[in-house]
Amino acid sequence: MSYYDNSGHVHRSQSYAGSYAGPTSLHHSSSHSHHTSRSYQYQPAPPAGADPQLWQWFAAVDTDKSGALSVTELQNALVNEFDLDTVKMLVNMFDVNRTGTIGFAEFASLWKYIAEWQRVFKHFDRDHSGSIEGRELAEALRSFGYNLTPALLSLVERKYASGAVSPYGPPPGITFDRFVRSCVTVKTLTEAFQRVDTDNDGWAQLSYEEFMKVIDAKLEILS
Repeated sequence: MSYYDNSGHVHRSQSYAGSYAGPTSLHHSSSHSHHTSRSYQYQPAPPAGADPQLWQWFAAVDTDKSGALSVTELQNALVNEFDLDTVKMLVNMFDVNRTGTIGFAEFASLWKYIAEWQRVFKHFDRDHSGSIEGRELAEALRSFGYNLTPALLSLVERKYASGAVSPYGPPPGITFDRFVRSCVTVKTLTEAFQRVDTDNDGWAQLSYEEFMKVIDAKLEILS
């Protein structure tokens, strides 16, 4: 059973219908709202074809009722304590109309994306520790087609470690949110390099200005 391909995306043959059985990635901040006067406020009906429960979660975390989630609202919605850099990356990836916020359609796509990554994370978290360590990270990246050298793998592992890195011993594991960001970063930078490595031999010669232009096109997503 394959959860992933070399593009870093996860594919499943079955429908996503019914996959929102519980808010595994979202705070259901409206759980007690029926005890407050807020419950009497007008709530717009979900868009046609929208998952009713997903719409309910979206409306609950849209605290300013703007119809779109800001970075802060999205971060507050995510249960797994996503760090701000990862939330900003997700907004940049899914903010199709470049408003700096996430509308419901964008939110629905982002939700599916996170759910897919959760399955990947659980698949490679072999010891069920709740974090990804060096060997697990190497296996995950290889499955995406990225065979990093031990030095590069160590660099990624230390950069995205969930805690302070000691000069002695292995770094702490990579939590779910940082795992997503590390894989997306490797994928994005690899694709940027492949565009200039025209003969696919792992080498490219380019000027500083050319290098900056290649990287600049990718940094917007990662920042």
